[in-house]
Amino acid sequence: MTQTPLPKAPARTAVQDLFGGSARPLVRVLLPVAVAEPYTYRVPEGMAPGLGSIVRVPLGPREVIGVVWAVDAAAPVSPGRLKDLLHHYDQAPPLDDALRALIDWVANWTLASPGMVLRMVLRSEEALEPEAPVPGVRRIEAAPPPERLTAARKRVLDTMEDGFAWSKSGLAHAAGVSPSVIDGLIAHEVLEVVQMPAVPPVPAPDPDWAPPKLTAAQQVAADRLVTAARGGFQTFLIDGVTGSGKTEVYFEAVAAALRAGRQALILIPEIALTSAFLERFERRFAARPAEWHSEISPKQRARVWRGVATGDVRVVVGARSALFLPFRELGLIVVDEEHDGAYKQDDRVPYNARDMAVVRGHLTGFPVILASATPSVESQVNAEAGRYQRLELPERALGANMPEIVAIDMRQDGPERGQWLAPALRRAIAEALADGAQSLLFLNRRGYAPLTLCRSCGHRFQCPNCSTWLIEHRFRGQLACHHCGHVEPSPDHCPSCGGTDSLVPCGPGVERIAEEAGDLFPDARVLVLSSDLPGGAERMKREMKVIEEGGADIVVGTQLVAKGHNFPLMRLVGVVDADLGLANGDPRAAERTFQLLAQVTGRAGRISGQGHGMLQTYAPEHPVIRALARDDRTAFYGAEIAARRAAHLPPFGRMAALIVSGPDKAVAATHARALALCAPHDPALTVLGPAEAALALVRGRHRFRLLAMTPRATDLQGLLREWLKRAPKLRGSVRLQVDVDPQSFL
Repeated sequence: MTQTPLPKAPARTAVQDLFGGSARPLVRVLLPVAVAEPYTYRVPEGMAPGLGSIVRVPLGPREVIGVVWAVDAAAPVSPGRLKDLLHHYDQAPPLDDALRALIDWVANWTLASPGMVLRMVLRSEEALEPEAPVPGVRRIEAAPPPERLTAARKRVLDTMEDGFAWSKSGLAHAAGVSPSVIDGLIAHEVLEVVQMPAVPPVPAPDPDWAPPKLTAAQQVAADRLVTAARGGFQTFLIDGVTGSGKTEVYFEAVAAALRAGRQALILIPEIALTSAFLERFERRFAARPAEWHSEISPKQRARVWRGVATGDVRVVVGARSALFLPFRELGLIVVDEEHDGAYKQDDRVPYNARDMAVVRGHLTGFPVILASATPSVESQVNAEAGRYQRLELPERALGANMPEIVAIDMRQDGPERGQWLAPALRRAIAEALADGAQSLLFLNRRGYAPLTLCRSCGHRFQCPNCSTWLIEHRFRGQLACHHCGHVEPSPDHCPSCGGTDSLVPCGPGVERIAEEAGDLFPDARVLVLSSDLPGGAERMKREMKVIEEGGADIVVGTQLVAKGHNFPLMRLVGVVDADLGLANGDPRAAERTFQLLAQVTGRAGRISGQGHGMLQTYAPEHPVIRALARDDRTAFYGAEIAARRAAHLPPFGRMAALIVSGPDKAVAATHARALALCAPHDPALTVLGPAEAALALVRGRHRFRLLAMTPRATDLQGLLREWLKRAPKLRGSVRLQVDVDPQSFL
């Protein structure tokens, strides 16, 4: 008889040696705080978290949630100082390898701590537990009707003939009764209270609900995207003129991803676009997607996060932070209006959601679609180099002509003193009104006037916390700072000299343009669109609807009106100050101005094809104005790319801004100079500054900037890490922020 040998005892591990042979497993947990490394914790008996598991742990006197970043790690501290995990959220799906890799990648690229990137993923503890059942009511089958069967009670019982459970509020609404009627039926034991499972945040979209009829150019682009959506990383640039139907094209890629059992994410730059976009999505897919932006409630945010992680939510439309949602089966990302500056986050972790979307697609292995009528210079260069596949839509989907653009030379044909609309623009508005068409007056400046001063003594109203003038908001009766939020009542006298009739507004904002338009055309319905008017997203939704239905004759708006809106009756777009933004010293000023003006004039004539754009300018010979008036964007991009290449500016070189700030100007300046002296001595590195930022004082903090520049092939992050190791220690309230690939130079 053969005896089976006993198995050998396992070799002692370093962890067991450390704990005398009875060690419990250790895990390294990344916490959503500004620390460089994960912390080590012991795993209690009966708990078995794996890589990516979400746990709750003690951190000093408080408890925080974190993610298991490594398992069975060796303890770097004495056993007595190790603490146990407190809870494992075992019903929350763990963060997968690709999302954890994205967190590490973003942290490495931006030089932020991985914990601060993780903080953008872990939105709330509420999302980590299953949603509680919803209380409801159901008819008790054997129960007879109540002796006193009122008409209201009968309506309730008739509504419940299907035998299904209802929520109390839903049943009351459907039957047209008050909740007390339902309470009475419960008291008579005709209805019983039951627990119903929570419904998904949104219904599943149907990819085959309403396929569109595409033009030939749209069909070619859609076919390529549908093929790509079946799997594998590629980056596409849909380069189509305003009104060319880019949305319908990438909707076909979303449909293909859904058919393949994958989730999709659509990023949009502004909340103001959400409502119209959701309606458009619903017409195509018979259901709305989930929303993700700052205006949704915490409860809805938790439901969407949970639904994305479990796979119940198939499509999300959101702002840049939606990029860090823990999708279970993500198979496509679309970045609409990819050129928009709203995709860049400047605080905490300065990242560009457009670029990080491409990174996430690469790490996971799915296609990424960028769409714009005015692509960024970076995307243009990537398309020319073959890194992105360009899909062109050169004509409007409905066959309408592009608007005719003319420049009004304000030096020769400007308005009278104290007025802001040139005679030619006034005549064009009058003609549009006579034909029943709408006009849009665009000025990217909120409020009534950017400056209020005293004619007697020259006093100017300045923000006490920032180096900016206070903006007059006449509709609200306030002076406000758009950087720190400081507000004060509109003054009735000068605080310096006491004069009561000497205060004058200088320059126009949208409120002042609306006032002038109302005076010129008293019978016209004038509507102002600006993000700082009361009512938020709901007001914006209503006013967009009013414009679409023809309820306004003249619309006066900021850059909100330039992004993706379709106004069928809009025939004329007048840009009140086309030079605004061209002379601020920003290397991207020309690109941004071109994009903004091309987008806003593109609102004209999208349906009728009889659109006109008029640019009021004091520099009609400027390359941006000339390119727009001649409809020659090829020349503009060619010149801009050549200038960037010659100056070694992005995307042909690399840049990083180092911003030193503090409440004491002298202390902040001293630290900035000491930081500059610590820069690595590398021939590839050029350091400019320190110098006061264009906005030298923001929220009571004095700001100094240094700019690091290197050739494209240089490891900029490596040089920055070396620099920060040598940097003087931050003391007191001095702060240092590093912004790799800065988009703003203010």
